[in-house]
Amino acid sequence: MAFVAVPYFIYASNESKPVLARDLGDCRDNLRNSRSVFLIVLGERTDMRRIRLRVAYDGTAYCGWQVQPEVPTIEGELNQAISRLTKEEIIVIGASRTDAGVHAKGNVAVFDTESTIPADRFAYALNPLLPEDIVVVASDEVEADWHPRHCDTEKTYEYKILNSKFPDPMRRRDTYHVSFDLDLEKMREAAEYLKGEHDFKSFCNVHTQVEDTVRTIYDLEVEKEEELITIRVRGNGFLYNMVRILAGTLIGVGRGAIAPEQIPAILEAKDRQAAGMTVPPQGLRLVKIDYLEEKSK
Repeated sequence: MAFVAVPYFIYASNESKPVLARDLGDCRDNLRNSRSVFLIVLGERTDMRRIRLRVAYDGTAYCGWQVQPEVPTIEGELNQAISRLTKEEIIVIGASRTDAGVHAKGNVAVFDTESTIPADRFAYALNPLLPEDIVVVASDEVEADWHPRHCDTEKTYEYKILNSKFPDPMRRRDTYHVSFDLDLEKMREAAEYLKGEHDFKSFCNVHTQVEDTVRTIYDLEVEKEEELITIRVRGNGFLYNMVRILAGTLIGVGRGAIAPEQIPAILEAKDRQAAGMTVPPQGLRLVKIDYLEEKSK
């Protein structure tokens, strides 16, 4: 296998959009810009590789993860940035297809490339090409057949509630405002009933297409710091809208509309109408995805 030096000139300037150059001629105009920054990456010519990205984003401006025609999506922005960087037609494979307005600190995606950029440098190379509300926080190489949705995983989500008399305009994008008092002890009592393996059919959108609605919740915590309530849930998988319905049900418990002792009956009903409301998306964030095979090493 031949070793070659392949220069990539990735530079950021005062221009509204960063530009990628593969040779010095491409960035001739920007050489006059004193704020330009050049990164030269030397690599080994290889066959096709699979690169994994860990991605954080503010989902406010996007119509969810999955590509849709003529609307901005997280996947669409990643495809465009990686294609621009590698000069290839790239389509990423995502681990979790978050809904419109939902945020993430650690979603995962992979793509295949013949690029010689070292795997751990993709994060640095891509961020200047992405919008400011999408950041690649880590990148590495995985096996060619590794698939982010075909592995045993644990996912952790958080739902943020601003429990105050008035909304805070600074938190409107990442919290759901609830003005009435919530009984945290009752919410925690209800959360205990939801832990473990259950059929969560009552806690998923009626349009969910999966046949198996049994999932396992390992941890479900309700914490409060000043006016901010955080519902944190970790499980082996989640149904469509499941976390938002869990949060809505716990809010119903907190305000006294649902008794904690009703939770087993709600689970047993396997009826969406039995559980609480689906709370808005902006309070939800995907915190992380743990791959169990890697976690055990």
